[in-house]
Amino acid sequence: MKQQCPIVNVYLSWIVYAGGLMVAIWRGWWAAGLGLLLGGPLLMWWYMRNFSRFSAAMGYGRIVDDPSNAVEPRPGRVTLYKALGCPFCPLMEQRLEELKARLGFTLEKIDVTLRPDLLASKGIRSVPAVEIGARFFTGMVTSKELVEALGHPEAALQ
Repeated sequence: MKQQCPIVNVYLSWIVYAGGLMVAIWRGWWAAGLGLLLGGPLLMWWYMRNFSRFSAAMGYGRIVDDPSNAVEPRPGRVTLYKALGCPFCPLMEQRLEELKARLGFTLEKIDVTLRPDLLASKGIRSVPAVEIGARFFTGMVTSKELVEALGHPEAALQ
């Protein structure tokens, strides 16, 4: 299974969360509603922070990186499209921040949780998505692939 989140799944998780809150309020289950209201975000925070530990058990495989030894500056612009609720997005963001500190490119982060039109206009259906010049990558991308793309941003779409 590719290490990415289909944007539809991200939206479905938020719909289920909101639906659960509405049902609890409608039925008068105030304790359950309060538990969901407070526990839901806490559980999501824990899931996102610890996802790399149990991703293999969930069928996504281990989260690994193929590091790059490049240290020379690679000027350019990198855009990261991410969504709230995707466990891969913070991992990809961290990877890009580390490369940015070493290579000095410009990193723009765009949260598409409430703006799915940004992804749809580019034909992207999953996050994280990384745009480097004319190239798009979806899912977890290794540091080596990112550095290579920074060296050749004019290359064909991938």
